[in-house]
Amino acid sequence: MTNTPRIYVADLSAYNSGVLHGRWIEVLEGAGCIRDQIQEMLRASPMPGAEEHAIHDYEGFNGYTVAEYESIEILCEVAEFMSDFSEFGGQLLNVIGDLEQARLIAEEGYCGFYASLADYAQELTEQCGDVPEHLAPYIDYEAMGRDMRMNGDLLVIEVGFEKAHVFHNI
Repeated sequence: MTNTPRIYVADLSAYNSGVLHGRWIEVLEGAGCIRDQIQEMLRASPMPGAEEHAIHDYEGFNGYTVAEYESIEILCEVAEFMSDFSEFGGQLLNVIGDLEQARLIAEEGYCGFYASLADYAQELTEQCGDVPEHLAPYIDYEAMGRDMRMNGDLLVIEVGFEKAHVFHNI
């Protein structure tokens, strides 16, 4: 596995004849280069006149689901987005479903990286003013974080154990 977004493009003519023929292509190389490599792969096909292809595998997209017939241009845009937001970009895009909206949320709605929503709720509460010592034990930050998430105020992308990126819902 690699962190570099890449796709495995298969020759459908060969595939339908029971022969595996394809090529791994790095997506960051640009749409023109990807198309050239696809054409090279098809010209080298064991099946004469091969002209159809499909994406049969992918890696390095960090949670983003690549469709079998995904547009090369869109894949390049997704790869660029993920290089800008490598820790959470793929998962955010999967949740949002729209590249422009995901970029807007990543750029304007990002609250930060926290171990839990309770940590975010506590930080937010303390930024609003000092919490009196005699009230502090009664504040349930876990419930506050859970409620913010359930109310749709926050979007949370968990990337591991006690690793959560928090976004304001825009």
